[in-house]
Amino acid sequence: MRIVPDTSVIIKRALSELLEKGRIEVKEILIPRFVVEELQSQASKGLRIGFEGLEEIKHLRELGEKLGFKVEVKGRLQTLEEIRLAKSGRIDALIIEFAREEDAVLYTCDVVQSLVAEAEGVKTVYIRPYEAKKLTIESMLTEDTLSLHLKEKAPPLAKRGRPGNFRLVRLREEPLTAEELEGIIQEIVEAARYQEDSFIELASREATVVQLGNMRIAIARPPFSDGIEVTVVRPIVKLTLDDYRLSEQLKKRIERGEGIIIAGPPGSGKSTLASSIAEFYKSLGKVVKTIEQPRDLQVSDEITQYTKLHGSVERTAELLLLVRPDYTIFDEVRTNSDFATFVDMRLAGIGMVGVVHASSAIDAIQRLIRRVELGMIPHVVDTVIFVKDGKIEEVYKLELVVKVPTGMVGEDFIRPVVEVRDFETNELKYEIYTFGEENVIVEVTKASERSPIERLAAERILQEIKRFERGAEVEVRNNVALVRVNADAIPKLIGKKGKNISKLEERLGIKIEVLPKGGLGRKVDFNYREVGKNLVFTFSSELIGKNVSFYDGEECIATLLVGKKGEIKLRRDSEVGRRVLSALLKSRLSIYAS
Repeated sequence: MRIVPDTSVIIKRALSELLEKGRIEVKEILIPRFVVEELQSQASKGLRIGFEGLEEIKHLRELGEKLGFKVEVKGRLQTLEEIRLAKSGRIDALIIEFAREEDAVLYTCDVVQSLVAEAEGVKTVYIRPYEAKKLTIESMLTEDTLSLHLKEKAPPLAKRGRPGNFRLVRLREEPLTAEELEGIIQEIVEAARYQEDSFIELASREATVVQLGNMRIAIARPPFSDGIEVTVVRPIVKLTLDDYRLSEQLKKRIERGEGIIIAGPPGSGKSTLASSIAEFYKSLGKVVKTIEQPRDLQVSDEITQYTKLHGSVERTAELLLLVRPDYTIFDEVRTNSDFATFVDMRLAGIGMVGVVHASSAIDAIQRLIRRVELGMIPHVVDTVIFVKDGKIEEVYKLELVVKVPTGMVGEDFIRPVVEVRDFETNELKYEIYTFGEENVIVEVTKASERSPIERLAAERILQEIKRFERGAEVEVRNNVALVRVNADAIPKLIGKKGKNISKLEERLGIKIEVLPKGGLGRKVDFNYREVGKNLVFTFSSELIGKNVSFYDGEECIATLLVGKKGEIKLRRDSEVGRRVLSALLKSRLSIYAS
């Protein structure tokens, strides 16, 4: 018997399996040249099916030598037009035509291909491509297994227990071989193609992601990884919202669902809580959808689970806006486009629940403020739930107010502030506001502790001052920043007529005083006189060309350069002149040379 295998039979290795089991006898296997060409093209793109197909042809040749049949690659290559039409099934038609011309039997795992060939009078054998069987990884799973970690040259490991309370168990002492892992991978990929509720999310030579029932499986190969690796993750707990024992106040907040972020470290139970909230919304008679990649939330069939449409979360959002769900669960918001989509859908009026990887609740908010305008934050997210070890540890609520931030003094500092409060106690925890040119999160500390604005101001001012002198020191007291630099850097820092310092004070919203490092320096004698609208100070000739600092008590008024005549001239109506004159009249003026 002469056989022509089509692409599906070669990729699934079904023909070699029948030959090895002695179920068929064959004299010659004819492989169309354009089939080899197609497999080569797939392999060149890094797709595993291309490599599997080429390996199968090699294996058929080896079986031919062993069992005494001939394997021949025959026929022509595809034309350019046929390559363009490949996606529309042109190559399948060519294979049928090739089988007719060679008067051979077509072997296929594609039921449509089988029906078409029979309709055209070509002898055909249809091989059922997959028979359900227990997978190797299933034998490694127990009821309390959270994940499997399989890697070549290492013993297989299983993480068993519950989220936040698990142990790593070695399943055997012998390390896994590459051949064992390849067999496991083959089982997984075959099952994903034919089992219900299973699909391949990502397929390439180096990395594959499979959703197999409730199992999420990540496969990695060199050079992406340093060895073949298979990681199987699955949820073992499905909870309802009542299992979390929420207060009535928090339950009502979730029911309102204007914008919720569920935050926590990996494996903390975020997705489990998200699934519970989705089921809660469904029980209220609401239309609920999800956005996931991969799709691994454990929800009922009434809740449709979407992934990225053509690799784009924006396209998924466009479809969801047409569907008009009441609530959308966005599992794992990570990238800028993810956050932008979350914001757009929330502002469109859809109730949004987002899952974010974060080590604390405030870290999740920190990721948000980089991407959303300050005034919009509470409209996008008004509740942050932090989950750890499967339990809700913290819940924050966000609200926009206009006030003077904690630690600042004076009505000049009134600005929009996002307050972050403990949901249950209403205690103010953090404030978000514009400081300088950035949105910042400032922890609100107890009155006895150092003001948060003082810490933040000192850090920000030091960044600015280091442009003038790297060794600068900054200390903030009572909303006044004391900046200490070397005396020769003071004029440059202050700028002409105090221009540099004034700009810095305006941008940061805090008063700045410049002091020489190492103390006030040497107190110097001086004479002064009034000449018209000016105050003229005269110093000894040794100070010509040097800086001197004017002090009102302990407060530095200005640091100025002594001129060629040993004089410094100040206008009485200038800011510095008025302050110097006031200190003179109060007998508080002192002048120091560094």
